[in-house]
Amino acid sequence: MKKMFLAATCGAVLGLLATSQIAGPLLAQEADNNTSVYEQLDLFGDIFERIRSSYVEEVDDSDLIEAAINGMLTSLDPHSSYLSPKAAERMRVSTSGEFGGLGIEVTQEEGWVKVVSPMDGTPADAAGILAGDFITAVDGESVLGLTLDEAVQLMRGPVGAEIIVTIVREDEPEPFDVSIIRDTIKLTAVRSRTEGKAVVLRITTFNEQTFPNLRDGIAEQVEAAGGFDEVDGIVLDLRNNPGGLLSQAVYVSDAFLDEGEITSTRGRSAADGDRFNATPGDLAEGKPIVVLINGGSASASEIVAGALQDHRRAIVVGTNSFGKGSVQTVVPLRGEGAMRLTTARYYTPSGRSIQALGISPDIIVEQPRRAVDESAEEEEASNPRSEAGLRGSLENDSLSEDEILQIEADRARAQAAADLREDDYQLAYAIDILKGLNALGPTTRADR
Repeated sequence: MKKMFLAATCGAVLGLLATSQIAGPLLAQEADNNTSVYEQLDLFGDIFERIRSSYVEEVDDSDLIEAAINGMLTSLDPHSSYLSPKAAERMRVSTSGEFGGLGIEVTQEEGWVKVVSPMDGTPADAAGILAGDFITAVDGESVLGLTLDEAVQLMRGPVGAEIIVTIVREDEPEPFDVSIIRDTIKLTAVRSRTEGKAVVLRITTFNEQTFPNLRDGIAEQVEAAGGFDEVDGIVLDLRNNPGGLLSQAVYVSDAFLDEGEITSTRGRSAADGDRFNATPGDLAEGKPIVVLINGGSASASEIVAGALQDHRRAIVVGTNSFGKGSVQTVVPLRGEGAMRLTTARYYTPSGRSIQALGISPDIIVEQPRRAVDESAEEEEASNPRSEAGLRGSLENDSLSEDEILQIEADRARAQAAADLREDDYQLAYAIDILKGLNALGPTTRADR
C-alpha cells in the first residue's frame, strides 16, 4: 500500500512537472507579449507628450490622436481607415445616392491617389478623367504623404468652385493639369435604354437605389419594346463602376439567378464567414445576358460579374476588372466617428478570390481609340454608290410597300449599330453577341 501511495505521488509530481514544463514557457511568452504591448503604449504616450510640449507650433490633441488612429488603420491595407464624424456623415450620404464633389472613386497606391473610376455624368467624367489616372497634386499642392481621406478633403469644396488636379496618365509622357468645377453629385444608380433589340442597363454604382432602379428599368424597356419576344437580351454595363453596398450586389445578381451561391465571405475565423444564395425568379426571363467590365469595375461590380460568369448565366466581355476582393465593415465609434475595417475576403461561387487579380472576361475586347477619318472617306461613307443611285435604274417590283418599309427599318437599325461601334465599340460588340445568341433560338437552363 505504501508502495502504491509512493507510485501515485511520484506520478502526480511527474505530471505537475510536465505541465509546468509545457505551460511555463507559454505563460512566460504571453506575459512577455503583454509587457511588450504595454511598453509600446508607454512609448506612444511619451511621444504624444513630447509633441504637445516641444513641437514648434501648438497642436490640437484630438487631431494628433485621430492621426495616430488613422495611421494605425491605413498601415493595414488601402481600404481600412478612420472616419471622423464629418467623414462618416459624408459616407452615409454617398451611399444614399447624393453628395457633393468631383464624382470620382479613388484609392491609394504607393502614396499617390489613383482613380478607380469616374462616375457617369459627373464633373470628373466631363473633364475626361479616366480609370487608372494618378492624381499627384490638387491646386498645386502635392498629395504625396497625405492619407487618402486628407487627399479627398483637398478635392472637396464649395459647389461651383474650380479645382485644378495634376494628372499622371500611363500613355502620356508628362503630367498635365485638368480644371474641374465642383458640383453636387446626384447619382442615378441605373440608367436604362434600348439599343436595337437589346436592353442596356448602365449600373453606375451600388447604393440603396440600385436594385429598385434595375427592376423598374427592365420593366419599362421591355414594355416599350412590346414584350420579351421583341428583346434579344440584356447588357449589364458595369464599366467604371467602383462598387458600393455588398447587399445591392447580391440583389442584382439574384435578379438573374434562380438558385445557387452568389458570393461568400471569409474572415479571420470561420464564424466571421457568410454565404449568400440566390432565390427563385429571373427578371430577364431566361434571355441571354452580356456583362461589360473594364479596369474601373471594382468590388460589388466584380461580385455580380463573377457570380453570373460562374453560373454561366452571362458572357463577360471587356477587359480585366480592378481586383478589389475585400469586404469592409463600418464600425460606429464614440463621438459619431467610425472605423472602416477590412474584415473579410469575398469569393465567387466557384471559390475563387479576385483580390489583386480581378475578373477575367470570357471575351477580351479593348475599347479602341477613335481614329480620325479622312475627309474623303467621310464623304464616300455619306454618299455610298449603288445601283439605286444610277440615273434611270429599274425599280424593284417584287416587294410590297410594307416589305420595302421593313427593309428600310432593318437597314436603319443596322446603321445605328454601325454608328454605335464608332462611339462605343465594346457595347456594340456586346449587342452583336446578343443578336447571335438570339438567332440560335431559345436555350434551356441545362444548355447554359
